[in-house]
Amino acid sequence: MATVGNIAKIPELRRRILFTLLMLGIYRLGIYVPTPGIDTEALSHILRQGTVFDIFNLFSGRALENFSVFALGIMPYISASIIIQLLGVAVPAVEQLKKEGEAGHKKITQYTRYGTVVLSLVQGFGISYGLEQQGVLHPGVGGLSFYLLTMITLAAGTSFLMWLGEQITERGIGNGISLIIFAGIVANVPSSFRAAWIGKDQFGELFGFLLLLTSIAAIIAAIVYFERSHRRIPVQYAKRIVGRKMMGGQGSYLPLKINMAGVIPPIFAQSLILFPATIAQFSQSETLQTIASYLGSGWIYNALYAGLIIFFTYFYTAVTFNPIDVAENIQKYGGYIPGIRPGKTTAEFIDRILTRITVGGALYITTICLLPQILTGMMGVPQTLAFTFGGTSLLIMVGVAMDTVGQMESHLLSHQYEGVFGGRSAGRFRGRRG
Repeated sequence: MATVGNIAKIPELRRRILFTLLMLGIYRLGIYVPTPGIDTEALSHILRQGTVFDIFNLFSGRALENFSVFALGIMPYISASIIIQLLGVAVPAVEQLKKEGEAGHKKITQYTRYGTVVLSLVQGFGISYGLEQQGVLHPGVGGLSFYLLTMITLAAGTSFLMWLGEQITERGIGNGISLIIFAGIVANVPSSFRAAWIGKDQFGELFGFLLLLTSIAAIIAAIVYFERSHRRIPVQYAKRIVGRKMMGGQGSYLPLKINMAGVIPPIFAQSLILFPATIAQFSQSETLQTIASYLGSGWIYNALYAGLIIFFTYFYTAVTFNPIDVAENIQKYGGYIPGIRPGKTTAEFIDRILTRITVGGALYITTICLLPQILTGMMGVPQTLAFTFGGTSLLIMVGVAMDTVGQMESHLLSHQYEGVFGGRSAGRFRGRRG
């Protein structure tokens, strides 16, 4: 309670938290503003068949199930951001923009916004055409006019969410885009617990329900531990004279996170696996339907899912973290790793360590993402609860919560108050960016 009182004593932090809650409330209200012409009951039946739309439905806070103006959620923005990151590796012009400081960052943000609109229009057309083929439209609705209306409506909804996220980042607390996804997933928590309480007879009455809650708490604790874990590489800076002052001479360290890729690998992997099931649903091909049935569940699904997560973990880590650039920056500021030559040797040393610790990160992500199958198959946990408190959903919820608490901690400490956790731990909680 003392910590809550400290938060209330800081006008800026109080305003930021209230603004964030207001923006998230507007987002949740928009979930129930429907796009014209859709039979939502028929659409809900299709979404229960296990397709790639399940991922979009989860991250959009069930907006796709209601087919609201926010049906696409913020996923087109995330996809556009990932595309820009990949282009930064393959296209020299984009890579140069990243090195131009604030001006380059603004240009990349502008390109990301344009890409979001384009992807929203493309996805809006694909969804509208697919829904018409499935016969979930109201009588008399369809054709080119329906395609254009749906494309414009969904693109406008995603653009508004993108603006909403940027406003939260600038004027609120935490990362706005991440908080929007977080709010959509958290909205499923009450219904998931309700389903678990109703079905508690399946896993041992009240004792089994309490055991389930304890298991969830242990899983969350494990995720917090691994997300904060990193390998510290010592870096020593040589002394140098700048003007009349002696600079440098102090030691520091380079933190390499175990989970450098975040939640991108399981999202990519699950989308790729469920893609055949989505195509099969919109076609009459027996071959595609057979492939989709094999990939829908069972050991083949689990093995392929685990393999793709490990692959994308290494791939995305290689894309987002360049040991050569890190080694050049260390050398540029007069630093060196004790016992390692500056330059190429330092880059090879960092790359070798990163490759080894990424093994642990990939296995950790794989274990968390396979938890829903373990919980539903072995413990009889309801599917809604298993997928809310396991896999990608739980990784996102815990990670975003850590980032937000870390920012609140910084505000409190900057005003000479105890941190969120107070006492000896004050100032030691830093989330995933620590």
